[in-house]
Amino acid sequence: MALLAALVGVAALLYSSVGHGGGSGYLAAMALFGLAPSVMKPSALAMNVLVALVVTIRFRRAGYFEGRLLWPFAIGSIPAAFVGGYLTLAPEVYRTVLGALLLVAATRMATKSSGRPDGEVRPPHFALGLLIGAAIGFASGITGIGGGIFLSPIILLAGWAGLRQTAAVSAPFILLNSLAGLAGVWTAVRHLPPFVPLLAVVAVAGGLVGSGLGARYLSTRTLRLLLAIALAIAGAKLVLT
Repeated sequence: MALLAALVGVAALLYSSVGHGGGSGYLAAMALFGLAPSVMKPSALAMNVLVALVVTIRFRRAGYFEGRLLWPFAIGSIPAAFVGGYLTLAPEVYRTVLGALLLVAATRMATKSSGRPDGEVRPPHFALGLLIGAAIGFASGITGIGGGIFLSPIILLAGWAGLRQTAAVSAPFILLNSLAGLAGVWTAVRHLPPFVPLLAVVAVAGGLVGSGLGARYLSTRTLRLLLAIALAIAGAKLVLT
């Protein structure tokens, strides 16, 4: 459990520095220890809620949050995440699909631009945002991630915002998605694993450090490369374990 907690803390630090809750990292860490998906999904969602809350506060205080970029995605994602949280995938399908998606996102993030310059925001059409949010929300709920690993590359590659604005929007999106997904899980099973409080404390500590670095000190290029590395590590672990 100590090693798992250490991996969770590192994942929280790395992911929170780019505005994410760390869900895919927590899932990868738990997969290494052979935990069942029925345990992994609610655990990751619960930690996502807490870390994403910390990250949301940090990036909002730093002045990067843009509500007009968030709401189209969030409105579409919340009901879809609830439905996804209620449903369950076969373990082998769940790991393979999620891992492959993370590897694709990592490749795109490492090779493409970091979006518009920080400070420039050009939100998508509202209907398009709803559709994208719904698709991400369902995938988030059914896998146990928060959705930031899908939303961030889309925003950046479409040129709708710069990296810090993207991070500041991804965090509350993950928070809302994870709450909805966790509500769906709770409706289905009404149980959380007993070790969640311990891992949550470690995750929050990592999130406090990482979000402080990402909001104020790390360069845009560094943030983009950190995100690509985090996605690649999580994707490879999920596919190979």
